[in-house]
Amino acid sequence: MPNPWDVGSAKLLEALGFEALATTSAGFAHSIGKTDGEVDRDAVLAHCAALVAATDVPISADLENGYADDPDGVAETVRLAAASGLAGCSIEDLPLGREGGPYPLEAAAERIRAAAEAAHALPFPFILTARAENFLDGHPDLADTIARLQAFQEAGADVLFAPGLRKKEDIEAVVRSVDRPVNMLMGLQGVNFSLMELSAIGVRRISVGSSLSRLAYDAALRAGAEMHDRGTFTFVDQR
Repeated sequence: MPNPWDVGSAKLLEALGFEALATTSAGFAHSIGKTDGEVDRDAVLAHCAALVAATDVPISADLENGYADDPDGVAETVRLAAASGLAGCSIEDLPLGREGGPYPLEAAAERIRAAAEAAHALPFPFILTARAENFLDGHPDLADTIARLQAFQEAGADVLFAPGLRKKEDIEAVVRSVDRPVNMLMGLQGVNFSLMELSAIGVRRISVGSSLSRLAYDAALRAGAEMHDRGTFTFVDQR
């Protein structure tokens, strides 16, 4: 389930045959000149609605922390996400802006419980993914990550996600510890498991975060540097 960052990239990925897509908060933020965590809920949901309108495949949204610290606010974000035409969303256990570390476990689980209740009360299927951000936040605590995912499972999450896992044994431990589908993040430098390898471990879904947008911007940056610094245009031969 790759991650487009704008309408054009969404239509491109759909044309390649992908049957579902997921937004990237960082990729979208960068596309409008902001950093991840700086975009407000209204702007993100408008972006999601534009992707939904432009494509014919289900789209799940990266909704960061749900744009609220309290459970009621997270539940409201889920309802608004569903109203925008999305088929699902993910909710992180870190405050917006990723400051101060994850929410305490009990509070994090309550937020997911409220999100799950809102999602499952809808008149159509809406897939809630709960994210434990330890490894991306610089706290590679596998035991705490598993405890969080198990708590999110009990709270009603449909899919579980611990982005940032790099070791096969850690991925295996997470998959064994829960009975819900597990999402794996690829696109990290030095992490090169194939679809076949991840499927054999038991991973049920794969996303790539902001990696596609970063590759696109890197190509544009290198081409721009060539034009500015050397006055040449050889980058066109690399298409």
